[in-house]
Amino acid sequence: MTALPTRTLGPLTSSAVAFGAMVLSPGIYGETDEQRGTTALHAALDEGATHIDTADGYGPDGHNERLIGAALTGRRDEVLIATKFGFRLPEGVEPHPFPVNYGFGELAVNADPRHVRGYAEASLRNLRTDRIDLYYPHYPDPQIPFEDTVGAVADLIRAGLVRHLGLSNVTADQLRRAHAVHPVAAVQVQWSMWQPVDAELLTAARELGVGIVAWGPLGTGFLTGTVEEVAEDDLRRHLPRFGAANLKANRDRFAPLRTIAADLGITPGQLALSWLLHQYAHVVPIPGSRTPAHITENLAAARIALPAHSLARVDAALKAIAFEGTAAVVD
Repeated sequence: MTALPTRTLGPLTSSAVAFGAMVLSPGIYGETDEQRGTTALHAALDEGATHIDTADGYGPDGHNERLIGAALTGRRDEVLIATKFGFRLPEGVEPHPFPVNYGFGELAVNADPRHVRGYAEASLRNLRTDRIDLYYPHYPDPQIPFEDTVGAVADLIRAGLVRHLGLSNVTADQLRRAHAVHPVAAVQVQWSMWQPVDAELLTAARELGVGIVAWGPLGTGFLTGTVEEVAEDDLRRHLPRFGAANLKANRDRFAPLRTIAADLGITPGQLALSWLLHQYAHVVPIPGSRTPAHITENLAAARIALPAHSLARVDAALKAIAFEGTAAVVD
């Protein structure tokens, strides 16, 4: 395994760039298969990723977790496993609508404390492990006091099933309220050149010593500079920025950043990841890919140091870009 630079997320240590496994399940970026997913996971491990991110709702019937559990056989102790709960509900669990800003309109969630241990035990079985290193409520449940959900995870920590608490898709206020119940190691939130992080959330994370796990650090693939269209079975067809007209306009507006990457001798995706790593000492991006060469490319961004004048160029270019369409705000 190749060693990568590391970052801290509260008391946890992670490779500076980690691996987001959502793309390895069918129904995300089109169809895929078990062998391709396993090969991708092994490539991430071999290239130095020490942090794998998943969720019980990725793919049908815990598919993503089960894929990871099988792929990590004999290698469990090499990685920090992070997973999320409260989405893709088991039979008999009441769905609570959670609004989103893309094609589906809303998602069904349930973070009732009565169900949290059951979620965790199912994830432990899927992942073939005896502990979850970082456990997140996938979304704040609009029908459940957030402190109650956090308290249920704290109970799992005391029971030894979970090591650390994470939060996902939260506000600064929710982070502060949760941290008052139990220390938070990391917040997972969308953050990239495509979608700025909420300034108040970042301030709260700094003050509390909380790390940030950045999902969508490549703008759901857009920031690689290679996406010209999306297939019918690609989840991104539901995202406004990937509509045909918006996608073309956004590609044109992204051209100055592709030029900066070329001048630096790196790919646009590496520029996006390295830029993000320069924004906060405790941010860990979690790009995902099914292609070993792309995984190698993404993880190599952990070693790229951008000079101040290049960062200034990037920031000036970003200020001049107004992307068409809203970005997805939940993962």
